[in-house]
Amino acid sequence: MNIPDIAHVREHLIAKPGEPFSLAARPTRDEAIFDDKEDAKTSLKKDAAVINELKDMLYAHKKQSVLVVLQGMDTSGKSGTIRNVFADTTPLGMEVKAFKAPSKNELARDYLWRVHNAVPKKGHVGIFDRSHYEDVLVVKVRGFASPEDIEQRYDQINAFEKHMTQNGVVIVKCMLNVGYEEQGVRLAERLVEPHKLWKFNPADLDDRRDWDKFMGAYETAVERCSTDHAPWYVIPADSRTRRNAMIARLVRGALEDLNLEWPKPGYKPEDFDIG
Repeated sequence: MNIPDIAHVREHLIAKPGEPFSLAARPTRDEAIFDDKEDAKTSLKKDAAVINELKDMLYAHKKQSVLVVLQGMDTSGKSGTIRNVFADTTPLGMEVKAFKAPSKNELARDYLWRVHNAVPKKGHVGIFDRSHYEDVLVVKVRGFASPEDIEQRYDQINAFEKHMTQNGVVIVKCMLNVGYEEQGVRLAERLVEPHKLWKFNPADLDDRRDWDKFMGAYETAVERCSTDHAPWYVIPADSRTRRNAMIARLVRGALEDLNLEWPKPGYKPEDFDIG
């Protein structure tokens, strides 16, 4: 069995802060970490169990929180990642937020307002299905904000994420890098499989037609916003199994870095007689 250590997975996937980044140079299918799918499945199963235990420790302490950001094109597997990486995780201390088009109330405020409201509480693991990066991705491609506003947002996002990390939030940012051909296969699946049909949105085809523009926007967002306090990890997403296993390694690593232990109560259990 070949399960890579977490440090190796991080090094292989990270967009190194402060260095030029090319999304085209990153594969959408990569067997360099898990060359055997069975190893990936085993790794995922083990990590899912450990993530659950560490999440409970985090909840018991209520001193820090972990935010997992999942960003990617349609069909890249954001919901599938959540379902599999957190397969063993009990709901206690979990928060999941899926960001859709902003409401009128949200549009009347600054673009980070709705995001800040969704940051997980201390002791919780939060998951963003899409995120504040929509405001430098779809907003940029569709021209919903001026180029000048977009340009300011990269530094604003970096400052926002630094504020979070300085206040006890550990951020794990994963860009799910699905290939154009694989996306086509998955969109077609949604049209023929009843349990996936509800996911199909004709607007997804508009995004697909603007694929190159979106890839350019992703490349800029990753390069400008991969920082020491909140680096980006670019996940090859054409293989669902390997994608899930890689992200589970990253999430487990973030929790293990907190060096969590079960908190000690201010009493001795033997002093009590339940009777």
